[in-house]
Amino acid sequence: MRLLHITMTVVAALLSVATVSADESKALRKVARDTTVCGVSVREAQLERKAGTMNVNMNLELDDFALKGERVVVFSPLIVNDADTVRMSSVGLYSRTRWFQYLRAGEKPLGGDDEQSVRYSRRPSAVSLSGSVPYESWMNGAELVLERCDYGCCRMLVDEDAASLINYKEVSYSPVYRYVSTEVERVKTRELAGRAYIDFPVNRTEIYPDYRKNPVELAKIIATIDSVRNDSDVTVKRITIKGYASPESPYDNNTRLAKGRTATLKRYVQNLYHFDDDFIATDYEPEDWDGLRAYVVQSDLTHRDEILAIIDDPTLEPDTKDWRMKLRYQDDYAILLQTVYPALRHSDYTIEYVVRGFSDPVEIERLLHTKPQKLSLDEMFLLARTYEEGSDKYNEVFDIAVRMYPDNAAANINAANAAMASGDMKSAEKYLSRAGDSPEAVYARGMFKGLHGDYNAALELVKEAAAGLEGTEAMQTNLEEVRGYVFN
Repeated sequence: MRLLHITMTVVAALLSVATVSADESKALRKVARDTTVCGVSVREAQLERKAGTMNVNMNLELDDFALKGERVVVFSPLIVNDADTVRMSSVGLYSRTRWFQYLRAGEKPLGGDDEQSVRYSRRPSAVSLSGSVPYESWMNGAELVLERCDYGCCRMLVDEDAASLINYKEVSYSPVYRYVSTEVERVKTRELAGRAYIDFPVNRTEIYPDYRKNPVELAKIIATIDSVRNDSDVTVKRITIKGYASPESPYDNNTRLAKGRTATLKRYVQNLYHFDDDFIATDYEPEDWDGLRAYVVQSDLTHRDEILAIIDDPTLEPDTKDWRMKLRYQDDYAILLQTVYPALRHSDYTIEYVVRGFSDPVEIERLLHTKPQKLSLDEMFLLARTYEEGSDKYNEVFDIAVRMYPDNAAANINAANAAMASGDMKSAEKYLSRAGDSPEAVYARGMFKGLHGDYNAALELVKEAAAGLEGTEAMQTNLEEVRGYVFN
């Protein structure tokens, strides 16, 4: 099969009005379905806008094309939009008589100087037409038209036809983000937690406030309590203290120490603030094996793995574990006893409190930048609605919200939307991984796919979300339209 390649040129006047595309790094291509028009089969017709030019490509299959009588048929691609038209260079098919009458006689081709002329009896199986013109704004919305002109004797036009192959209308992907409002948090319960290392005399449970590091450690507890008690927005509801002892010495004695030292610390706090007896709840852990294990895992002890095996053995009693480590791995045990065990004697404390609600955007904005932990998600969303969607302030609200509520699905959906709107795809992907599987989350993942050019996946996700989410028709339409173009 022979293939004749015809390069089309443009009238010189167009060269002076070239318009450069806004994004020269991408090619925007619209492809027509194969069809038969004007008596000829047209395959792979397409318009492609790239680097400030509009490129035309198509194949005309000529095996079944019939030229009737002694005629000339000229096919010309045209880009047409109302009164604006660009005629591309033509291909002319000449009967034997007209071939000799016009071309061999030295006459101008019927399709113009740039026509590529073909003798019908020696026609190829297909003709590939391709060419470029400078892109102009009116071409957005234009049609690619194939024009056919039939000529008889004396260059007389005896018939003409035209058919539209492509309606070229540029459609950009336009994501529409759906931000999620959260349920109102009726009671805003919060917690402050801390850890203190109170020094007690060996095997004793009494607290001496001035003993060793106790002034500093007791001050940490007092400062934490005061930080909420002195806040007019806060009501303290409960304090919890849990004491731990280290694994050395008999388990029964460690139980006595952990329990007694926790009770002593409770009395100390009660006496300072005059809390009711049931205001402070207590608990204790005789030996902090979890803390010990965490240290060993990160250590470079010589017998690290062997010590972990002892710690993890469920058949061993606590005292047996301690003695095995001590007897089998004396050097490692000495390190643990000196550097780790003291830190396993600690008191963990938690202050549970309730924060009042806020409805004034000015007050919410102030807290957002000073004490965001006081705000609920719905209060933050209330503030966001006072800003223009997509603005820096709008996006900042959701950035702070997801930092305060990193495991909340709604916070992650909103943060993902804000990140996509500002072009931060890396953060958006992270947030979407924690956004759950709600229709809103599925929809947001659709927007993410669209921004990466995967319009098929984007459309499927939006359709999936539509089952539980109203008002997605416009987005589906946009995706269906933009799928008609191919981005390179």
